[in-house]
Amino acid sequence: LLQVLLNKFPYLLGWKDANGKLAMEYLVTNWTPENKILLEMALQSWMLSRLTSWGATSWTEAMKSKVQAILAEDDKKRRKIVFFEACAIMKQYENVEATSILEMALWKGHLKRGWSNDGAKRQALDRGECRCVCGSNIVIPSVAMFLGIATTRSS
Repeated sequence: LLQVLLNKFPYLLGWKDANGKLAMEYLVTNWTPENKILLEMALQSWMLSRLTSWGATSWTEAMKSKVQAILAEDDKKRRKIVFFEACAIMKQYENVEATSILEMALWKGHLKRGWSNDGAKRQALDRGECRCVCGSNIVIPSVAMFLGIATTRSS
C-alpha cells in the first residue's frame, strides 16, 4: 500500500504536518526493523527516484551514500542529524533544478522569437546568444528571492 501511495503522490513526503514534521521524521525517530524498511522505500521514492529521473548521476550517487548512512546509523540522534543533512541537500538540488528549468524556459522563449509563425527564420539567433540575452540573469534572482531561495550573484 505504501508503494502505491509513493508512486501516486511522492511529493507528499516533502510536506510537513501540523507539528512541523515530515512524515519520515517519525520513522527516523521511532526506529524498528519495519520502520527501517518503510523509510528506505520513502527515501527511494522521494529522493533517489527523483534525482535519477532528472539525470543527475553525481547527485544520485551522493544521495545514495546519505540514504545508506541514515539506514546504517544505530544512534538515534546521529541518524536524525544525517536525515536532516540529506533533506537540506535535497532542497538545494530542488532549487538548482527549479532555477535551471526557469532558465531553459526563458532561453527557449527568446530562441523562439527568432522564428516566424510559419517557421521561416526572421533573424539569426544561436543558442549561446539566446542563453546569454534571455534575461535569466534578471528574472531568476528575482524569482529565487520571492521563493526564498538563496542565490549567488556573479559580477
